[in-house]
Amino acid sequence: MSRLTAFIAGLLFGIGLLLAGMANPAKVLAFLDLAGHWDPSLALVMGGGIAAALIPFTLAKRRSQSLTGCPMQLPSKREPDRQLVIGSLLFGIGWGIAGICPGPAVVVLGSGNRAILPFVIAMLAGMGLYRWYEARRA
Repeated sequence: MSRLTAFIAGLLFGIGLLLAGMANPAKVLAFLDLAGHWDPSLALVMGGGIAAALIPFTLAKRRSQSLTGCPMQLPSKREPDRQLVIGSLLFGIGWGIAGICPGPAVVVLGSGNRAILPFVIAMLAGMGLYRWYEARRA
């Protein structure tokens, strides 16, 4: 059951990314171009996503299990640390260069657009490198 709900949630997320234009690198780069022809529409998408998530996250904090019976796994750490800051900077730099981030990249790849393949390969390599680094550090 949890795999089915994960699949449905991922499918809805992917459809939402497509409808919002988040899988279009040109639209994302126009959003990031504050000095040029700035397109604020993605800010509205992000704001809408945050607003839509407020009630479910508030309710989730009060529960010990999800609706599917899995244990609730919300982050307990609230303050930013070095890893979060560095990871956020790397994410932002990659997003600014490529005009796409991991979720939309998978959606674009799923649509059959092979031009995104180098990005996805680099993304997976980065994830693997991080996993290797963390395993060696531990």
